[in-house]
Amino acid sequence: MSSLDRRRFVALTAAAALTPNLRAFAQTAATAKLTLHTDQPGPTVPEDFIGLSYEIQQLSDPSFFAPSNHGLIAQFRALAPHGVLRLGGNTSDVGWWKPTPNSKQPPLPSNVILRTPPGEQSPMALSYAVTPEAVRNLRAFLDATDWTTLFGINLGTSTPQRAAEEAIFVAKTLGPRLEFFQVGNEPDGFGRRFRDKATWTADRYFDEWLAAANAIRAAVPGAKFGLPDTAGNPHWSTVIADRIAALAPQDRPNVADVTHHYYFTGPPSNPKATLDQLLKTDPRVAKVAETTRAAAIKVGAKYRMTEGNSCYRGGKPGFSDVFGAALWTADYALSLASFGYAGINLHGGSGKAVADSLGGTLPGELLMPDPKAPHPRPFYTPIAEIDGKYVAEPVYFGLKFVQHFAGATMVPVDFDPGAVNATAYAAKLPNGHTLIAVINKDATQSTEITLPGRSKGTLYRLSAPSLTAHEANLSNGERTKSSTLNVPAASAMIFLEN
Repeated sequence: MSSLDRRRFVALTAAAALTPNLRAFAQTAATAKLTLHTDQPGPTVPEDFIGLSYEIQQLSDPSFFAPSNHGLIAQFRALAPHGVLRLGGNTSDVGWWKPTPNSKQPPLPSNVILRTPPGEQSPMALSYAVTPEAVRNLRAFLDATDWTTLFGINLGTSTPQRAAEEAIFVAKTLGPRLEFFQVGNEPDGFGRRFRDKATWTADRYFDEWLAAANAIRAAVPGAKFGLPDTAGNPHWSTVIADRIAALAPQDRPNVADVTHHYYFTGPPSNPKATLDQLLKTDPRVAKVAETTRAAAIKVGAKYRMTEGNSCYRGGKPGFSDVFGAALWTADYALSLASFGYAGINLHGGSGKAVADSLGGTLPGELLMPDPKAPHPRPFYTPIAEIDGKYVAEPVYFGLKFVQHFAGATMVPVDFDPGAVNATAYAAKLPNGHTLIAVINKDATQSTEITLPGRSKGTLYRLSAPSLTAHEANLSNGERTKSSTLNVPAASAMIFLEN
């Protein structure tokens, strides 16, 4: 039995032991009240709402995002027929463009002040090259998955001229598969890595970003951009939107999306990194959404969460890689859809790329009872590579659950779950049929909802033996003629009206 099989065997054994308890919860369900306001349609969820985020350092291995990587292609296609792959992360600001085999790594610009946190390797010790072969293979990978990409360009340790040189080849090669360029990653943190902390501000960032964006659009007419891609500081979006709006129309770069990141908490050692805390509603989500939406309206753009997950710095074992994280994913993604976001990109990828983005280590490994045990690395990744196979992790199924809403128009709801920790969302499909999702994040209590006037439909269940199970299951759909939904504890359900 392989280590992957052993991991699944343990999970399935736990499932068999816990299934009777789930039936007991269903028999004593608490009654919830749900009202749909179909006369007040909200935002429409884009067809490519679902996305993944990877460190762009993955391109240092041209065979990773390549047409020959059939296992990864299959997982992308199973997740969403039209998704968005974001390539960026901390590694985007230490990579360099290598147009020919003889090209040498360029020197650091004079405005760079490198800092290395204790216990980490120097950022430039982890630098890497992006080659034409990697970009060509990326295009073939995107064609095979029918996804598009957001492509990260180095701002932290590069120059506008170098940015433009890379952008020319990337734009020509990726063509319609390129959504926009993202110049710089989490610039609100540059004062800790690349710039003078005392003088680094949102305005200073915008001045540097604008120089790079102007160089790119001079070389690539029609180039589109996303910004500021902050770690979550909403004030920066407001400042940037004001600066863009103040430019003359002919001087404004084409901003496609206002972007930001979101991690519920971190690092892995943070006492707040518990499932009990994760599965509560985070008021920051609505606050950041309000500020980001206002900034996007001011510059005539969409808005997107381009990097995020449950726990920053690689995730936490037993927290980021369990079924509770799948329910969090479904709830968080649907909340963004209801707030009008253009999409969500959950971060993941290979353990090495994410570790390099953090200075060479994954802090969560210190919390593992056996660091040598087969395990997804990074711990929060939606798709893990284990024993040479690409495995869909729990958060993957949370995203796949939300994929049912692609193309639907969100409908406001009033939902009173009583004492049960549950949320609900609804939408109308283009054919007029109603979608209702109920996410029961309660560990012990099931919930029961009556749907007036809706008795025929298809049910899709997102389930696992428990919140701490290292697996998830999303059913293919089952017909129902009942107007009552019974959603067991630690599970989620979609009702599709027929």
